[in-house]
Amino acid sequence: MLQSVLHAAINVSRLETAEHFYGTVLGLSKIERDLKFAGAWYQLGSFQLHLIVAEKNHERPTPHEKWGRQAHLAFAIADLEIAKQQLTAANVPMQASSSGRKAIFIQDPDGHVIELSQI
Repeated sequence: MLQSVLHAAINVSRLETAEHFYGTVLGLSKIERDLKFAGAWYQLGSFQLHLIVAEKNHERPTPHEKWGRQAHLAFAIADLEIAKQQLTAANVPMQASSSGRKAIFIQDPDGHVIELSQI
């Protein structure tokens, strides 16, 4: 039935802030979109991430919760230590994986959890 993953869509409250995070901090490539509603599309390989502006508040996980047990997106990275340095410099909140894997969980400006795993 299923053949491949096409995209994931998440709601963001402030498009400019989300674009900075996903485009500049995480380095995703922004692509063109021909739609009239507010949002931005990003591409990573054959996968797309769609940011859609919505006024709905997203519940942000607390620092005491295990962020990996929250709904999240996961991306492969080459070097965890370099990623940590770059994210620390950008003041991005992060939490180490409690499993002991070479992985961290971060939050975007709206509190969406993202897993970064060294592959």
